[in-house]
Formats: sequence, structure tokens, C-alpha cells
Amino acid sequence: MRTMIQLVINDEPRELAVEPHGTLLDALRNDACLTGTKKGCDVGECGSCTVIVDGRPVNACLMLAPEAHGCHVTTIEGVQPAPGAVHPIQEQFMQCGAAQCGFCTPGFVVMSKALLDENPHPTRDDIRFAIAGNICRCTGYTKIVEAIEKAAAAMAGTGKEAS
Repeated sequence: MRTMIQLVINDEPRELAVEPHGTLLDALRNDACLTGTKKGCDVGECGSCTVIVDGRPVNACLMLAPEAHGCHVTTIEGVQPAPGAVHPIQEQFMQCGAAQCGFCTPGFVVMSKALLDENPHPTRDDIRFAIAGNICRCTGYTKIVEAIEKAAAAMAGTGKEAS
């Protein structure tokens, strides 16, 4: 038997019929048809399913869907500022070559957004700490850290790239 939940996903009020023991990840992918959030390990180890719930990054595979009732959720689809536009974080991931196969990229971008929303001027250590729960098997992380630094600079409007 499904349970009805009401939540706001990417600034759009939604009502979903979810499995009572199903995860937020499954609800987003299967019930809301938002497949940008990836199912990686399904046990909270890889960060591919990172979303922002009420302003905080969450592994969607570890949160039960009914727990999201009344919450505001931002997925990778909600990071895009407008149709046809890209967020500065997404732009810097492209410019810095921070995405290889791309599977982990949505989780990294969403985690980066959560970090920069909370701390617009992070140090490299802040960035490394924030993304410690996200795993990439392709890039070696250097380009990801660089992309987040450059996105922070771009979002701060300085026009200067962090070193």
C-alpha cells in the first residue's frame, strides 16, 4: 500500500504516492521521474544520490521517502538556474574537466551547491571535507576541487579564479 506525501521538489509542489519503506532516491527516480539523481551503492557510501533536503545535503538512498513529507528537495535537475542555462558549478565542472564518465557528477554538483550555499568562500580543506562522502573512480579529485574553487570565485562575482 502506497503512502501519499507532499513535498516541494526543485521549487515545484508535488504529491507522490510512495512505498512506505521506499527510499527518497527511489521516489525521486521512479515516482517523480527525476532520473538525474543516480543510484550507486544504495548504502550511503558513494554520494551519487546526493540531494539537498531543507538546505542540507542528504544521501537520498538512506532517507525513507515518507520522511521527506513537507520538505523542500533540490535534485541535480533543480540546480540549473533556467532552461538552456547552466549553474556556475556545472560550467566549471565542464571547463575543468572534472567529469569523466559522469556517473558521480550529479552528486558532486549537488554537494558542491550545498557547500557553496553554506560557505561561499571555502578553503581547499573545506571543499575536500565537503566532498569526502562522494566517490569518483575516474578523475582523481584534483579537477573536482579546482572546479569547485573556480565556481566559488565565479559565484562570488570576483571574476578571479581561486588558486
